[in-house]
Amino acid sequence: MKKPLRIIFFGTPAFAVESLKAIHQQGHEIAAVITAPDKPAGRGKKLRESEVKKYAKTHGLPLLQPVKLKSIELVEELKALNPDVGVVVAFRILPRKVFEIPRFGTFNLHASLLPDYRGAAPINHAIINGETQTGVTTFFIDDHIDTGSILMQKSVEIHPDDNAGSLHDRLMKEGAQLVIKTLEAIAENNIIPQPQDHTKVLHKAPKLTKENTRIDWTLPGQQIRNFIRGLSPYPGAWTITRFQNNREKRSFIYDACFIPVTHSLVPGQAIYDQKTVKIAAKDGFIIPHSIKFEGKKQIDNLELFNGTQSNKIKIFY
Repeated sequence: MKKPLRIIFFGTPAFAVESLKAIHQQGHEIAAVITAPDKPAGRGKKLRESEVKKYAKTHGLPLLQPVKLKSIELVEELKALNPDVGVVVAFRILPRKVFEIPRFGTFNLHASLLPDYRGAAPINHAIINGETQTGVTTFFIDDHIDTGSILMQKSVEIHPDDNAGSLHDRLMKEGAQLVIKTLEAIAENNIIPQPQDHTKVLHKAPKLTKENTRIDWTLPGQQIRNFIRGLSPYPGAWTITRFQNNREKRSFIYDACFIPVTHSLVPGQAIYDQKTVKIAAKDGFIIPHSIKFEGKKQIDNLELFNGTQSNKIKIFY
């Protein structure tokens, strides 16, 4: 690598830490780390630091936590740092007056093979849709979301037993290496940005909400399983559980398997078989590995079976 680059890094969650760590260990000069302001969390509403802030503090990196990215003070402060490159990993949208400051531009790491799966939750939606391959992409930021010219990409296989957590961790590591390769190419003036193909019919990766994380038990069983593993371990695919006394609880299913079989049960109906709780899909049974009733601790299927013997679950819907 030629002369180390002077970098402003933008990021907040654990996914971003791996890239920041790789940049730091590679010997680039980190002019500033920009992360989200501390936020109240938990029952006590104590202020919680982002994972990126924790890393920056531990390693003595210059840290900024602006509330407003468009503020004149922040823009002037960043200009004074005279950065070569901006690197964005899991951060909010940057205004043009910020992403244009570095002399070589600002690029983003995205956890999909763009232009597919633009949006806030590409890892989750790739699994939910039953994809067998995804990847990571670096691209120059422009005025729109995830539409800038592509710099580099790396494909990553999605294993049949992956959930969002395991895929997240692999993409985090692959993404950090792609960030380093992208910086090396920029430093050596050896990169040709490629405009994205906007004519393709693409999958979307919208933000996860209460509305789009509820299980639809009328879907085929494999689709339900993909939905569950695509939302595990966070935020969890949810459903309403109705017991024999007609009491209802919201519940989250975190991992499950699917057994295809012909039956005449109503989708969502629960049965108890060989100390296992099974849930009917239209073409077989979903067997939850773990479940959490709202306000309770997470339990496995055997605990679910034993704990509901006196008042069995009738249906999930």
